[in-house]
Amino acid sequence: MGRGKIEIKRIENSSNRQVTYSKRKNGILKKAKEITVLCDAQVSLIIFAASGKMHDYISPSTTLIDILERYHKTSGKRLWDAKHENLNNEIERLKKENDGMQVELRHLKGDDINSLNYKELMNLEDALENGLLTIRQKQRELYRMVKRNGKILEEENRELNFILQQQQRMEGGREMDNDHFDESGRDFNSQMPFSFRVQPMQPNLHERI
Repeated sequence: MGRGKIEIKRIENSSNRQVTYSKRKNGILKKAKEITVLCDAQVSLIIFAASGKMHDYISPSTTLIDILERYHKTSGKRLWDAKHENLNNEIERLKKENDGMQVELRHLKGDDINSLNYKELMNLEDALENGLLTIRQKQRELYRMVKRNGKILEEENRELNFILQQQQRMEGGREMDNDHFDESGRDFNSQMPFSFRVQPMQPNLHERI
């Protein structure tokens, strides 16, 4: 007896659904590989599981980009919207602009100038002269700035030296005042009598003696 037909509908049991997905996914990937080898076909297969996990297969003889471009040309369907097309155009424009700037940079360095005509050489010379003039102006500005900063530092140094000298003078004056005070104290002590009579604190002390 042959196997009965299986009704194609969503499997409600999550465990059975996961098992079926794994088996069918492996089977379709195997078929994609087989048709690539047996029939020399170019196959691109992408599968997303319900969990979001991706499984894919691309024939070794091609790439996904090539497959999509061939699909776009063959079917005539637009795979990208106008925004993506504008973005691609902008990228191409920037690439061309960058290539042009690289060529100009080599010319400014003196490389690859044999192919330039007289007018192009004159324009290159003008660009170099303008660049040199700008560099010299910047050098003068930097020189003036350094010179101005040097004068400011010198002025600040003079002010600091003046403040330091004032502090030293004040400290020297205080030391002279202290020395004068010590000498005055010694003179005062020298003027005191060498001996003096001790008076008893108690009036009857001398009677006892």
